[in-house]
Amino acid sequence: MKRILAISDIHGEIELFERLLSDVNYDSSHDQLILLGDYVDRGPNSKKVLDKVIELESEGAFVLKGNHEDMMIKALTTDEERPWKNWVNRNGGRTTLESYGFTPSEFLVPDEKEFIKPKLRCVTLARHLDFIQNLEHYIELEEYIFVHAGVRPNLALEETDPYTLMWIREEFYSTYSGQKTIVFGHTPTKHLHGKHSIFFGNNRIIGIDGGAVFGGQLNCLELPNLDVYCVKSHK
Repeated sequence: MKRILAISDIHGEIELFERLLSDVNYDSSHDQLILLGDYVDRGPNSKKVLDKVIELESEGAFVLKGNHEDMMIKALTTDEERPWKNWVNRNGGRTTLESYGFTPSEFLVPDEKEFIKPKLRCVTLARHLDFIQNLEHYIELEEYIFVHAGVRPNLALEETDPYTLMWIREEFYSTYSGQKTIVFGHTPTKHLHGKHSIFFGNNRIIGIDGGAVFGGQLNCLELPNLDVYCVKSHK
């Protein structure tokens, strides 16, 4: 049986990500890697993380969409002010754009000026945007469901809105009671049990977001053995 290795919420932390893959001795011919989203924003190099994720996906990794990819898509594919400023000014889109070589003067829009969406031209960014737009929202196996944020309790997975799968928090982790174990990111485990380590809930939920970009750690869960690996941030 292949090892299943799940990692979530990398947020531009390319060095931690590559170190973690090395520490778990990841081998695409023997392991099934599942990435749960939030590759971009806040951390130092979203561009390199997406380059690595695309490479891993080509070798067989399963790659899901997170809420930060959702924000990035809405900011870059619409001309609306709110999605743009929400992503760039409040949710780490600034560092993502800087990783593609853009400067603040190219993408920051002062509040006192009429909003005109900045025109940003970058072949790599366009390719990455196309990639994240086509990502799946969940993976269901015989015993596990892998998802970025969680599921709507008591609602069939295939009937659940993708927005919920990328954004839900307390309603999911407080009241889920399904038969399959849910492996998820999105909500830092420090909010679930006061530590950056992987959270094993009593209601068949496993939270793996160690808050690496906030000075915590990048976690990897190995299934079915429930072995845990981590690389701690130096922030």
